[in-house]
Amino acid sequence: MPPETAPLLKATGVDAGYGTMQVLWGVDLDVRPGETVLLLGANGAGKTTFLKSLVGLIEARHGSISLGGEDVTRMRSSDRMRLGMTYMSELAVFPDLSIEENIRVGAQALGHANPGSRVDELYGLFPALREKRRAPASSLSGGQRKMLGIAKALAAEPRLLVMDEPSAGLSPLFVKEVIRILSDLSGRGLALLIAEQNIGFLEVATRVFVLEGGRIRFSGTVAEMTDNEALRRAYFGLK
Repeated sequence: MPPETAPLLKATGVDAGYGTMQVLWGVDLDVRPGETVLLLGANGAGKTTFLKSLVGLIEARHGSISLGGEDVTRMRSSDRMRLGMTYMSELAVFPDLSIEENIRVGAQALGHANPGSRVDELYGLFPALREKRRAPASSLSGGQRKMLGIAKALAAEPRLLVMDEPSAGLSPLFVKEVIRILSDLSGRGLALLIAEQNIGFLEVATRVFVLEGGRIRFSGTVAEMTDNEALRRAYFGLK
């Protein structure tokens, strides 16, 4: 594989679970620099477990994970962040902190030399947050919290943003807004790994991995997915 297409993130044969319960079996997935990859699957498919294993919140029982060519399989979550991988959970924010405090937490996670300048940059991307910057995150609507969660994650200036269900709890209008923002971020060269069950995110995806029952059942381009009759029926409701 040429250096310019070498994976930024590469997971190989990842098994993971909780206690005696195994959730993932031999999961392979990769994300290239500047690419948007969609991990598609229903609730209970194992998407969150896989993302947590990638970012170090749970330990992979078997397999390997590399970031930028460096083995991070046994590395602490904070060290993976320093290498450029940021995780945005469904909750995404600290509700008791103000909007600006949330963003500063994200910036300070990497010891940003001038977190104030980074906060100002992000207000430029999310002007609605500037207007309410002193308000607690708990006062925001679901859609506004999601925008704050994205801003908080971007404050660390990651190479790869890993997102768990960014559409969760949002109206269709806000889902479209999130998709628009992610499309813009992808155009700026940020690599994205998005775990979702909403097929609307195919709009921003370069490639798709379908997770079912803790195993990857499909990987390929969006076009290849839509050409697959079984997947069309499962995800698009086509006969």
